[in-house]
Amino acid sequence: MFDMMVRGGPVMVPIALCSILALAIVLERLWFLQRVTIDTRQFLDEVTTSIRRNKIVDALDLCERTPGPVASIVKAALAKHDRTRAEIKEAIEDAAAHQMPALEKHLRMLGTLGHISPLLGLLGTVTGMVSCFQTVQEKSSAFSAVSPSDLAGGIWEALITTVAGLVVAIPTYVAYNYLASRVNDLIREMERGGTEIVNLLTARGGELHELVGRPQGGERE
Repeated sequence: MFDMMVRGGPVMVPIALCSILALAIVLERLWFLQRVTIDTRQFLDEVTTSIRRNKIVDALDLCERTPGPVASIVKAALAKHDRTRAEIKEAIEDAAAHQMPALEKHLRMLGTLGHISPLLGLLGTVTGMVSCFQTVQEKSSAFSAVSPSDLAGGIWEALITTVAGLVVAIPTYVAYNYLASRVNDLIREMERGGTEIVNLLTARGGELHELVGRPQGGERE
């Protein structure tokens, strides 16, 4: 591997750095997504049960004990359970705005690494070919015959950097698309959870207002 790095020339250094950084980002994102992924359906069912039993504190405690953006969205809605629908939705939107940077962290950088890795390989190809032509020019100026071994170094550099750039770029692209799809799934779960809680709290508020406004006993004519 070290011999390949040397034969690939100086462009192999940034390509190697891209591979290390991409691997670090992928591992960190996988760990993060594993930590915040929950059974959303089960969580929402438990929260709904607590709300219908008028146990808002229990629902809030469940949100505190549950990791992930879905629980944060539901917690923000429950904190405004006695407010209007517009205020509850605003609280959910604010909570979602705070969760998005954590979900999308480093994904843009990972996509950038996937883009520049093959470009760095192409740069190595060009520099390798330049090296070959420089050798040809030097030999021609000295009236010496050009042998294949004289061009081997430049050709090695051109081929190795091209291969290295593609080897880094292909799995990086795959990892980026996979992580982006996982993030999109979480966003959809956040939207679904927020909508269900808003509808539930709004219906509950309407029922409470109806009970408060209902006359006790019959009215006298």
